Amino acid sequence: MTQSNNRPERHRGPVTLRRDAVSSGTADQALLDSAGRPDWKVRDSWRTLRILSEFVEGFDTLSELPPAVSVFGSARSAADSPECELAERLGAALARAGYAVITGGGPGVMEAANRGCTEAGGLSVGLGIELPFEQGMNEWVDMGIDFRYFFVRKTMFVKYAQAFVVLPGGMGTMDELFEALTLVQTEKVTRFPVVMMGKAYWSGLLSWMRDTMLADGKINAVDLDLIVCTDDVDEAVEHIAHADKALAAEQQAIRSSGGIAD
Repeated sequence: MTQSNNRPERHRGPVTLRRDAVSSGTADQALLDSAGRPDWKVRDSWRTLRILSEFVEGFDTLSELPPAVSVFGSARSAADSPECELAERLGAALARAGYAVITGGGPGVMEAANRGCTEAGGLSVGLGIELPFEQGMNEWVDMGIDFRYFFVRKTMFVKYAQAFVVLPGGMGTMDELFEALTLVQTEKVTRFPVVMMGKAYWSGLLSWMRDTMLADGKINAVDLDLIVCTDDVDEAVEHIAHADKALAAEQQAIRSSGGIAD
């Protein structure tokens, strides 16, 4: 929750609430927690219109974005932390390579990536979310949208990005990482690079995936090939650009042969 002159403030989609108008719940909570609410059928039927409006707003706002990369990482990272320094250099490198940078719009790693992109002359995008402990949109965002619903916001992260880059983070970062990997593994998205940056931070997770998940037959060896883990910004951007060009060439070949590229 943001503060303005010591006043509590909550952003709920396009609505700003202050003082006694601020409630403790969120739209996601109201949608998912229907226990004990006899009017849930009526309210949820109307709520679909609000959900639809968020999709329309997101699609309309982001439809003309240049090629973009979604960057994830902790909101709790200090500005002088190694991951924020890495995120800022990454944002700048992506901008120089012609990509917009999409983040959750918050502080920490997200702010660092937005700052790097903006200072390098790129388009910096923030997709915010209504939370009980609202963080607000960081000052380096050029184009920002505040969402009520996580699943609408997550659709925008994937739909308008050519790749995901995941820096050290917590539960939300892990959620985005494994959702991206699941989408690629199940071929819901095609040639979608997933780059993990911060090798020391991610080494334990990758070892567990290899020594436990793979060893127990829960994933295949090729699933681990979906991930590139590096500390090198140039390597990350080159990997993304290479996959982007390969997909463009593949789609052009399909069109030239009279097929239909999805």
